[in-house]
Amino acid sequence: MAGRGPTGPRSTEYAWLITGPLALVAIVCTTVVGLVAPQPFGGWSLALPLLVAMVAAGIPVLNFTVRRQSLGVTLTEIPLVLAFYLVEPLTVVMIYTVASAVSHLRHRFGPTKFWFNVGRAAAGSSLAVLVLQALPPVEDVGPATWLKLFFAASMVNLLSMASVAGVHTLLQGWQAGRGAIRQSMPGLLAAMINIAIGIIVLILIAATWWSLLLLGALLVALAFVYRAYAQFFRQHRTLTDMYELSRAVSESGEYGTLPDALLGRVRALMQAEYATLWLPAQGRHPEVLLTARNDAPGLLDFAKTPAALRERARDEGRTVAVGRGLTTDGDLRAPLSTHRVKDVIVLPLRSGQAVIGTLEVANRLGDSNYFVRTDVPLFETVAAHAAVALENSRLVDRLRHDASHDTLTRLPNRRRITGALEEAVKIRAPGEVVALLLFDVDRLRQVNESLGHAAGDKVLVEVANRLRSCVPSSALVGRAGGDEFLVTLRLESAEAAMELAAQLREQIRDEMVFDALTLDVDTAVGVAVYPDHGSDAVSLLQRVDLAATAAKSVPGSVQLFSPTLESRSLRRLGLAGDLRRALDADELEVYFQPKVTLRDRRLVGVECLARWAHPAHGTVAPEDFVAVAEHTGQLGRFTEFVLREGLRRSRDWTHAGQPLAVAVNLSARTLTDQHFPARVKELLDEYGVPPQLLTLEIKEAGVLDGTDRPIPTLRRLRDLGVRLSVDDFGTGDSSLAHLRRLPVHEVKVDRSFVQGMATDPGDLAIVNAVVTLSQQFGLAVVAEGVESELTLELLQDIGCEIGQGFLFSRPLPYERLEAWFGAQVDPETISPGELPRLRAVP
Repeated sequence: MAGRGPTGPRSTEYAWLITGPLALVAIVCTTVVGLVAPQPFGGWSLALPLLVAMVAAGIPVLNFTVRRQSLGVTLTEIPLVLAFYLVEPLTVVMIYTVASAVSHLRHRFGPTKFWFNVGRAAAGSSLAVLVLQALPPVEDVGPATWLKLFFAASMVNLLSMASVAGVHTLLQGWQAGRGAIRQSMPGLLAAMINIAIGIIVLILIAATWWSLLLLGALLVALAFVYRAYAQFFRQHRTLTDMYELSRAVSESGEYGTLPDALLGRVRALMQAEYATLWLPAQGRHPEVLLTARNDAPGLLDFAKTPAALRERARDEGRTVAVGRGLTTDGDLRAPLSTHRVKDVIVLPLRSGQAVIGTLEVANRLGDSNYFVRTDVPLFETVAAHAAVALENSRLVDRLRHDASHDTLTRLPNRRRITGALEEAVKIRAPGEVVALLLFDVDRLRQVNESLGHAAGDKVLVEVANRLRSCVPSSALVGRAGGDEFLVTLRLESAEAAMELAAQLREQIRDEMVFDALTLDVDTAVGVAVYPDHGSDAVSLLQRVDLAATAAKSVPGSVQLFSPTLESRSLRRLGLAGDLRRALDADELEVYFQPKVTLRDRRLVGVECLARWAHPAHGTVAPEDFVAVAEHTGQLGRFTEFVLREGLRRSRDWTHAGQPLAVAVNLSARTLTDQHFPARVKELLDEYGVPPQLLTLEIKEAGVLDGTDRPIPTLRRLRDLGVRLSVDDFGTGDSSLAHLRRLPVHEVKVDRSFVQGMATDPGDLAIVNAVVTLSQQFGLAVVAEGVESELTLELLQDIGCEIGQGFLFSRPLPYERLEAWFGAQVDPETISPGELPRLRAVP
């Protein structure tokens, strides 16, 4: 059998390859009948009534659509059976062929289809009368006659079914032919019933012609029964198709797959050649224009009908229909004829009052069929289902998108980045690395607190836009949360990842202008690569976080992950529980480092420094266990422990006649505790230490964070009489002018500048400026990190008053401090009311 070629269905002109043999069969059969029949023509008095009856019976009462063809169940077999018995054979062929021609002229078929239908009618009827001539003649209307008539009439239907299947096979492939045969089976069964009825009618006529009156009434009733059955059949089919449509739409769920589940079933339900869905662009969803075509697998990205129809339906929010059976917009007939569309219905898809798109069907299958008014309510029901399904699928798609994207920047979130990173790891090519870059925006909290969260959001959006516009096209940019952005892509090496990170950081650092405000934003960047720094997405994300945290310690830096960062982080994590037990068991110890006047080397106080000798890890760095205390909620308890130990020693020294001031370091988080000043007062009263002997030191980054948040707590502490000191001054971005608005008494110059004074003129100039300006503001200056006599002399020359460092003493436990103190104090200088003077250091 012929199948569908690679170029699709063949032209209908190929149907002449079937029409020609049918005409040949008709000619041969009629010629043979004319030669063998004793009287080929005759019975003209009954020919005209039978012709009229055949034309009337040719009106379909049931229709079946196969591909693009329409098969109708008619009552033509009833008058055909009568004609076989009542008139001569070639007269039967003539009136049956003429009746077929009249019926098909009424449908206005094209020449190819018209002559095919006339040919199969002539071939079928001529073959049937030839069969009748070949069978033994019978005179009465008995069982033998019944069988002859039944066999002859069946030959007409079998030849008709075979010819239709042949045309479908020739034009559209063997599957179409099989479909035509399968769909013709109900019609064949109906034809057999009609033949039986025709035989019954013949028996009644043979008995008396008056039975025609009863038969007329019976035929009218039978027509109504057929019509009722046809309506029931259509309703059943419609309900079945609607159920299948609803189930398919509900099961599809996905926005991207919904048109596949929808359009094919809509086309089948409406028996149309084309079904088209049009959704204009909306938000992040692009325009959708998809069409399901009869006999075409999949969906096509074009529409058969002009765009003017769907635009009118959308703009006016109403049904637009053009065709013989239904027309709402007659001015659109011309565009339809240009596109060779015979009829179309376009319905708007609504979401509430808004029109979100259109659904349309075009070209009712079967040349004799057209869309009618009764099709519109059914199509409106389909459109309502489609609109709800589309809105639900868009909602699900939007929820899924929001679940994997950041709402502010519209970038993928950490979850989405994790999935993309897992895929990138799987498809990495040999010799490549999968790079993960984490950008942490500096000082975003200050922007939020100073200018409001709206300004902070603008900064984040601008950073996202700059990253998106600067990264390579293969990179995926996402927001990990807060002020962190992630970039992942495949590169040739870790060095290339570091170079790209530095370039992107420079792009972000460009000035950001918002209205009249100009901001300078910097980032700390962490870098991790697969497979060097992790075997999966989770470990890479963890390690790039560690690298970014390490990068924060050096402003504006790019840090590549190293195993030492992870070991330190794991160590800190393990220290959390140990610190709590250490505080419970008094395992922490406080060391003291002397603070000395630089001119006469008199001891003016000590700085209290916590130390922890861990039983397993050995000596733990202060920055490690202080960070653990901050992140585990133990900071308040830890600070109180150091305060108590310092105040207790200060009380003991006062009772011994050698009062010394003690200095205790505070975390910036402590200044946010509104109860802390009251707790300090309680401890001062408990130990009986004058407030002026207590100095609280806060790092520059904590006290000068660009906001006024620490000021209320500082003022309450100052009102208690406690001295306040700015520690590590010079390492941040603040200036001495900022100190004027703070209630502080002392500035401590960071050791990095003090230690470089003897070799770096720049460090010397910085220390000189700090000392000079601080004194002008009435602030005392303490130099940290004094380790050489040359540094001491330089500090004396510029007028620095107090220093501490290894030149005088390292931090010492209380017992060793007492021994050192006894060894260093010059006995001749000890007098009541004076500070002890240290011996000259050799």
